[in-house]
Amino acid sequence: MDNQPHLIPAAAVKGIASGLLMMACFTLIWTGIAYAGLHGTAYAWGLIVFLILAVTFVVNGISLFRLAKHFPKVESEEDKAEGKKMGMWFGIIFGAEGLLIFIAINIVINLGHPELTIPVIALVVGLHFYPMAKVFKRTIDYYLATWSTIIAILSIVFSLNHTLSQPNVLAFTGIGLAVATSCYGLYMAYRGMELPRPGATN
Repeated sequence: MDNQPHLIPAAAVKGIASGLLMMACFTLIWTGIAYAGLHGTAYAWGLIVFLILAVTFVVNGISLFRLAKHFPKVESEEDKAEGKKMGMWFGIIFGAEGLLIFIAINIVINLGHPELTIPVIALVVGLHFYPMAKVFKRTIDYYLATWSTIIAILSIVFSLNHTLSQPNVLAFTGIGLAVATSCYGLYMAYRGMELPRPGATN
């Protein structure tokens, strides 16, 4: 049946596409942080896998934006209300994340530990996935939140007790968070692949 696309609003498709582009951006950011720690070592070449994934997310995101035009723009009143509620909470969480990052950075700097800047940013990023899981009703957010939070805490501990050098802390944190954003991107890419294509039949 080729009427299956009408069951999914265009906004939902664009939401997945936007998520893919965001994960591409964040994956590149954390990969850049990891590269700053691994620069000049042979291990830096291993980061190319994240670059490939980021490019893949961008390509898939653009493809989904184009696909969205084949889906209806009209949503039910219930869907619109739910979408507005999710958008509101997303904005609140995103704003709170930015504020907490600012506060966390200032705290570690004032405590005389500027080297903890990246780890505490990672900690806030990890923690923000928990309320996101509640808002968007996605189980994967809980896994990514736990993974990212553990990576961040370990980075702080490894830095304070000098288990790792500062470049290695950057690499550890960057790779750990890049894994999280990459997994999120792959999850969204999978959701995008499940969407019906124009002309597809059951």
